[in-house]
Amino acid sequence: MGSKAEAVKVVVRCRPLNSKELNDGRQRIVDMDVDAGQVKVRNPKSDDKEPPKMFTFDQVYDWNSLQADIFDISAKPIIDSTMEGYNGTIFAYGQTGTGKSHTMEGKEEPPELRGIIPNTFDYIFTRIGQESGSKEYLVRASYLEIYNEDIRDLLSKNPQTKLELKESTDKGVYVKDLMQFVVKSKAEINSVLHVGRKNRSVGATLMNQDSSRSHSIFTITVEMTDKFDAATATAAQLKDDTHIRVGKLNLVDLAGSERQSKTGATGDRLKEGIKINLSLTALGNVISAL
Repeated sequence: MGSKAEAVKVVVRCRPLNSKELNDGRQRIVDMDVDAGQVKVRNPKSDDKEPPKMFTFDQVYDWNSLQADIFDISAKPIIDSTMEGYNGTIFAYGQTGTGKSHTMEGKEEPPELRGIIPNTFDYIFTRIGQESGSKEYLVRASYLEIYNEDIRDLLSKNPQTKLELKESTDKGVYVKDLMQFVVKSKAEINSVLHVGRKNRSVGATLMNQDSSRSHSIFTITVEMTDKFDAATATAAQLKDDTHIRVGKLNLVDLAGSERQSKTGATGDRLKEGIKINLSLTALGNVISAL
């Protein structure tokens, strides 16, 4: 991102009312000013004299927003930075049933419903193809979930195995024994996503039939180096490995915050909800510190 860009940006997307909400007679109390980047929330129990509460963000998207618009405006600049050797993270945060998985993953067909993750795959390998004459790329992918505070490798033959979080001076913070796969095309990285998605923990609640019961992180590591013509390059250029740039992109689909009174969760679902809320509180503290 440019030197004038903020390191952390917050965007808000508001989904339309679903069929269940419409049948229950629910009314929309949120207004989105896309041009001003503002969200206005009205109190449905007050009279018309009470002004709505206003919140300003870097970008807002209303219920008419398209998947492609969100990708082009909010996601693509972060991906471009990753391919230049910077680290970036895109994550969806919100209450259960608000459309986080739809924004991050979407649906395979029709293409216009594909979310940030599949659009990222397409964009990265399209750009690699365009720059193949002057640059060389190596792309690796990993996929994990955090379920009940345990880390699991969604690409492992034994995805129920708990992994350990480690830290070293060379690697920084990393997950021990997490599998990474070298991917050479959009088809290969899509295959990695599909394998991991089958192993992810989901379950039904009163608020969401396919509620994510874990946080998932799909990480793409991109290594890039400039190509040199052996006939014209200097000896220093051919030996120098400092021109290799490495960027890491984390694509995160968080489980949604929950209220037991609304989800009707009991047993394992209740335990999952408690752990989800605990980890989201910790994440909120980190964001506040930033």
